[in-house]
This record gives sequence, structure tokens and C-alpha cells, in this order.
Amino acid sequence: MPKPDIIVIGASAGGISAFETLLSHLPPGFPAAVFIVLHMSPDYPSRLPQVLARVTPLPVAHAVDKEQIKAGHVYVAPPDHHLLVEPGVVRLSRGPKENRFRPAVDVLFRSASWSYGTRVIGVVLSGCLDDGAAVLYAIQERGGITVVQDPSDARHSSMPKAAMKAVAVDHCVPIIAMGALLAHLVIQESPEQEENPVSEKLDIEVGVARQDNALALGIMKLGDLSPFTCPECHGVLLQLKEGNLIRFRCYTGHAYSLDVLLAEVTQSVEASLWDSIRTIEESEILMTHTAKHLCDMNEHEAAHLLLQKAEDAKRQSNLVRQAVMSNEILSHDNLNGQIKSTEIKVLE
Repeated sequence: MPKPDIIVIGASAGGISAFETLLSHLPPGFPAAVFIVLHMSPDYPSRLPQVLARVTPLPVAHAVDKEQIKAGHVYVAPPDHHLLVEPGVVRLSRGPKENRFRPAVDVLFRSASWSYGTRVIGVVLSGCLDDGAAVLYAIQERGGITVVQDPSDARHSSMPKAAMKAVAVDHCVPIIAMGALLAHLVIQESPEQEENPVSEKLDIEVGVARQDNALALGIMKLGDLSPFTCPECHGVLLQLKEGNLIRFRCYTGHAYSLDVLLAEVTQSVEASLWDSIRTIEESEILMTHTAKHLCDMNEHEAAHLLLQKAEDAKRQSNLVRQAVMSNEILSHDNLNGQIKSTEIKVLE
């Protein structure tokens, strides 16, 4: 059996220091290619390769579309591009965002699983929400190895915790031990096992990330129609299930985990409320301005009535403003925090 030689690593908040520690413990001549996705803003240039190159003897650079994969090289996803792994080559795309990001951890992991099966090691490090959980499931299903940073060791434990809930991971270690673990795994032959074939779902989702037409690929076959709409394009969302995980995709290709969708929808409530305040206050200003104009024309009765309505609008705006201040952006982490706070108060 071939040795695992494709390592895909994903992180978000707290990920840079985790990457530095991990790469600093990989030896020269490391016999596998390493691919890194860090969730980042598309608005600023990334200096992540330069930062990581200071701590490792391995060559580190932003990935270039269609370049050949070389063992012992570290490929970093550039801003605003998905990083995919295809047989023998690196691919970049500007396909639909997943879990609000491009590059997205899920795209990298899914493409590696699709291309290399048992030769893949998937690693989830520090980060918020639950990115990477569903695709670790896909890696394990195809016979790859799953590794998670010990949640108690991570600066932000949500991603590792979510991954461990979704998958019975093969290894869970603190970041200081991660490099040595990977160095050990890549020299071990994969265990004798039959590699599961690529599922239709995996095939379609990799195609979507490559910028293929999602509808033409048959994305509507992947799940059941839900009552929810995509926060990005407002198309209908399909509900997909993998193991005990529920996630969503719209027919144009945007993807969300359940936790990310909850955060997005509750955040959009706040945006809608602020929009309502703006609209009401615009009407208040316009009515006040019109009332002044009516006074100048000696239409005092109409002006007085309009000023009363402007006062009503002001009261409505204040009510909506109170609703904004009490709105919560929810996630699984927030809910767990509230539960713990309640338990502490009960004990006190």
C-alpha cells in the first residue's frame, strides 16, 4: 500500500501560531506535500508564506494554479482563491464560498480526498465554528487518516471539538506533538484496506469548487429542499446529511454548516433591523422637512399633523433600536457558553 504523502491542514482563528509550531517540527526532506488553508480576508495581501518560511527548512509559497505537486513543499492558499488538489497538480479557483470563506478548509480537504483517498492525512487545528468537520468525515470514509489538535491545547477549540464530534478521529494531540506525529505517519505504509470509491456527492461538490456549473452537475440530487435561503445569493438551500452532520448548499454552490448558517441568519437579523431604522429615520427627516415647507406656505394644520407622524416614526425607530441592541448572533459555542453561565449561577 502507498504511504500517505498528501497532508491537508486547515485552521481559522489562532491558526497562524499553530501552523508555525507544527511546521517548525517537520524535518528537512519531509517526504510528503503539505497544503494549508487559513480562513482570511480577501481584501489584504497574505504574508503567511513568509511568516512560515522563517520557522521551517521546507520551501513555503503561495500555491500557483496547475503547478506540479512536489514532496517536501508547503503550499499555502492565496487570498480569495480556493486551493484544490488534483492528481499530480495544484489547482486554484474562485468557486462559490463555503462557510463564508474563500479559501475554505472544506474545499481543500474534499478535493484531496477525491484525488488521493488513502494517501491523505487531514489535520484540523485551532478555529471558530465547525469548518472541517464534514470533510474529515469524507477523508475517513475514503480511507485517509484524520488528525485533530487537542481542543484543550487550541487557542480556539470550536473546530477541533466539532471535528471530534463528527468523526472518531485517528489521532488527537497537542500542537507541540503534531509535527513528530506527521513525520511518523508519512513513513508508515497505509494499512491493508479497500479504498471506498468516490461518491456522487463528493464528485459533484469537487466540481462545484472547480467552478463547474452546479445545476448542470446535478447538485439538486444531493439533498432535500429546505425552507431556508442562502445568505449569500438568497437561493433555496438544500439540506445534506453526512453521518450525524447536517449542512446546506444552494443551487449556485454556496455551502454552510448548520452552525455557520445559524450565525449568518442571526447576524442578518441585525443587518435587517439597522436597515429598518435607517428607513424609518429617513421618513422622519423627510416628514419634518416637509412640515417646515408647509408652514412656510401657511398650511399650519397639515404641518402639525405631519409633525405628529414624524414623532410616531421616532418612537418606532427607538423600539427597533432596542430590538437591535438585544439581538444575539448565535452559534453552538455561544449557546454552550450561556449554558455554562446558567450552571454557574445555579451553583452560586
